[in-house]
Amino acid sequence: MAESMKGMKRTHRCTEVSTANIGENVTLMGWVQKSRNKGGIIFVDLRDRTGIMQLIFENGSISEEGFEKAAKLRSEFVIAVTGVVEARSGAVNPNLKTGEIEVRANGLRILAEAETPPFPIEENSKTKEDLRLKYRFLDLRRPDIQRNLMMRSQITTLTRQFMAKEGFLEIETPMLTKSTPEGARDYLVPSRIHPGNFYALPQSPQLFKQLLMCSGYDRYIQIARCFRDEDLRADRQPEFTQIDMELSFVDEDDVIDVNERLLAYLFKEVLDVDVQLPIQRMTWQEAMDRFGSDKPDLRFGMELHDVSEVVKECEFVVFKNALENGGSVRGINAKGQGAMPRKKIDKLVDFAKDYGAKGLAYVAIHEDGSLKSSFGKFMKEEEMNALVQAMDGQPGDLLLFAADKNKVVWDVLGALRLELARQLDLLDNSVYRFVWITEFPLLEWSEEENRFKAMHHPFTMPMEEDLQYIDTDPGRVRAKAYDIVLNGTEIGGGSVRIHQNHIQEKMFEALGFTKEKAYEQFGFLLTAFKYGVPPHAGLAYGLDRLVMLMAKQDSIRDVIAFPKVKDASCLMSEAPNIVDEKQLEELGIQVREDVEK
Repeated sequence: MAESMKGMKRTHRCTEVSTANIGENVTLMGWVQKSRNKGGIIFVDLRDRTGIMQLIFENGSISEEGFEKAAKLRSEFVIAVTGVVEARSGAVNPNLKTGEIEVRANGLRILAEAETPPFPIEENSKTKEDLRLKYRFLDLRRPDIQRNLMMRSQITTLTRQFMAKEGFLEIETPMLTKSTPEGARDYLVPSRIHPGNFYALPQSPQLFKQLLMCSGYDRYIQIARCFRDEDLRADRQPEFTQIDMELSFVDEDDVIDVNERLLAYLFKEVLDVDVQLPIQRMTWQEAMDRFGSDKPDLRFGMELHDVSEVVKECEFVVFKNALENGGSVRGINAKGQGAMPRKKIDKLVDFAKDYGAKGLAYVAIHEDGSLKSSFGKFMKEEEMNALVQAMDGQPGDLLLFAADKNKVVWDVLGALRLELARQLDLLDNSVYRFVWITEFPLLEWSEEENRFKAMHHPFTMPMEEDLQYIDTDPGRVRAKAYDIVLNGTEIGGGSVRIHQNHIQEKMFEALGFTKEKAYEQFGFLLTAFKYGVPPHAGLAYGLDRLVMLMAKQDSIRDVIAFPKVKDASCLMSEAPNIVDEKQLEELGIQVREDVEK
């Protein structure tokens, strides 16, 4: 039978009690982690969000009624306990913050009883994720998840404090906005008052934060909820959180400076890790050429080598065709993997095919210096020796090559490099390697739509020296865009924005927009630009990703309180779900069932 806590007040959380409190009477409240009845004495581990405290119930210290009540305690009962802090009578537990003390109970109330949970509430649970997410309210009691969410709270609090000192104003932007065609797919919200019309949930506060710059607010920040109706992917959420900012009268270096200091502050305060400033910068072109990725993981080497020049005269048709079609031949050197079994190499070939490769060529260098190659018979001895030399091949190494259009080669070898690093255990989670990636292409060609699309968004400023190519060679134009990458994950990105009308119009032209179409979609921003707009730039972090990396977790689901699964549904609340017919009628919406013919 549940009791009231009337008249009782919690004095401490579990791990707020220390040896300094020995001899004091304290009141603790929380959940029973486990109970051990040794006959005349009962040991109970009490858990709250700070950790564990061992309680002792013994006849003489507590009333007979209290002792009988203690004997009924089971896992996840919610209790309130008063008692005296003592030094541990048994062995000290070095794994617990409270391992040197215990509380000898003199009062107990059972505030709520609990059924046996469907899985144990413990760290590093082995329970299947689907079951844990169905009972997320229980999963959230696990100490490791609680530490992650407390870290998340600490990161947002510190960010707000730091940015306030830097002169940023926290301003909220609308959740119900207008749908725009550029970017990912919007989540749409039907309007009851305007039948047939829809709001869109924001993919980011981009347009509104630029308007705030037009309105003179100078420095804006928001911990912003964002929504994207994207295709399924294991670690992608339909709703996510950004640390979003915009600054006026600044250039790229100013944005990078304030953000480097923010990151250094967060990592020092939260993890006691010193981030070396300034953070390394690398152009997009260099990142692609060296790592096959615009979010390179710099914790290990295994860089790409362009060997197109070395093999241009060879007779191997795969290399020949790639070069004739304007592509390249590039390779990576898996040091010390020359003896990798053929079966394992075949698996790497299959892996490469998932990223668009038609195959993977390889050369294994045996310890005695002899070569085993999948294409050796098409190469002259001196060509093969030159290739091995260009790859810095030593006895015991495995050389892997991809030949195709540059984008395919980069995708394949970039992914293969990471896969090999995982297999060879080269990824050290205790190391934090930051890098700024700069000078992105302004536009990328979409085969699907047969036109150029903005690599970031249509408001990104081109580099002045490249503006001359925007009509004749748009793919050559670089952007004043920058991403911050940590351990191979992009944690934030931004750009200097266009603030001159004629450049914005040129940009829309390059994207295939007529002036009318541009005004139809972005009219309120373009109109605002007619009334004096300051030079401005901004950046947004993916808060979920940043917390995931700082908490050394493998999935953003472990740092979000109530995440969705990969089909964008919530296993706990069963969202999305059908709604009442009356609501649909009010909105003028009819759900049509697709009947299979």
